[in-house]
Amino acid sequence: YMAIINNIFIDQGTDFTMTVDVQNALGNALDLTGYSLAAQIRKTYSSSNVTATFTTSHNNASGQVTMTLPDATTAAIESGRYVYDLMITSGAGVKTRVVEGQATVTPGVTR
Repeated sequence: YMAIINNIFIDQGTDFTMTVDVQNALGNALDLTGYSLAAQIRKTYSSSNVTATFTTSHNNASGQVTMTLPDATTAAIESGRYVYDLMITSGAGVKTRVVEGQATVTPGVTR
């Protein structure tokens, strides 16, 4: 299973939400009951510091994951290019990277 590459744009100082449809090898929705989720942004793949951690939730059988960052969090991220990914872990401990890519944080004007 290969992670989907999806580059995202995050507007500084706004609420960010992204929905990811997780599918099994047959292309059907993956039942995420019992799975845990983790998604982070870092400056580079090798950065030891986490720039931001997404709040993640899923609705079990439909395979949809929602990743969010509140406005206070996006306001604190310097504008520029970052990397992010979403990792799911099954109840049996199998980890799968579902989506990954660049996260470009764009500065805002209105405050």
